[in-house]
This record gives sequence, C-alpha cells and structure tokens, in this order.
Amino acid sequence: MMNIDRRDFLKTAAAAASVVAVGSAASAFAADAAPSLAGIVYTKEQPGQWKGKEGSHAPTVTVEGSKVSVITPHPMTAEHFIVRHTLVLADGTVLGGKSFTPTDKPESSFELPKDYKGKICATSFCNQHDFWLTEATV
Repeated sequence: MMNIDRRDFLKTAAAAASVVAVGSAASAFAADAAPSLAGIVYTKEQPGQWKGKEGSHAPTVTVEGSKVSVITPHPMTAEHFIVRHTLVLADGTVLGGKSFTPTDKPESSFELPKDYKGKICATSFCNQHDFWLTEATV
C-alpha cells in the first residue's frame, strides 16, 4: 500500500484543482451540472461534505468596471488557511492567480480584458476544505 503524507496530498490536490480550473469552461463553470466534479469542486449551492463551511470558503466576487476583487472570508492560521485564488474567463482562460501564506489576507484583484462581457469563475483553495468556486457574470 502506498503511503502519502498530508503535504504530498495537498500538492496533488492543488495540481488537480488547477487542471479542473483550466479545463473546459463548461465543466469549470457548471460543477452542479457535471456529476464527475462532485466531491472535487464545491460551491455555496453545492457544498457537499463541507455543508456549513460555505460562508467562509466560497470566494466572494465584486466587479467594479474592469477590476474584479476576490475575497474569501476565512481566518488564516498556520493550521488552516486559504492557499490560492484564481480567476478564469468563460473560455477557460486563466486570467490570473494569487497564492497566500497563513499570514496573508485571502484577498486578490484582477483586471478584466478590455470590454470583456460574460461569465467569470473565481476559485479558492483551502488547505483543509478543498476547492471552492463562485461564478459571476460581467
């Protein structure tokens, strides 16, 4: 039997989450419509095993003009913190990402392409409660 420690598991989970984020836009934006993503991608509407955690794990998205702010209202401690945010456009283009340490605030901002209209997807990865997604329309 293979032995895997928590650090290796988290690296693997983060890599898998990145693949999901940059995969087809249809699957990245429709966790609820893609049963294959159940238990991998969580949303406020479909928190799965993490029901009750959605308020502090699903990222909030605010759009002001071409600026997108992503905030995860989550406490940050060495034992439990938000690892990373990404912002993905409707066509699957990863607009950007920001990694965090336990001493950072889980807040990031991104600039949309000029005149962009459509869906955007913000992701937030927690070191204990997995990969969360929030969709918005610009």
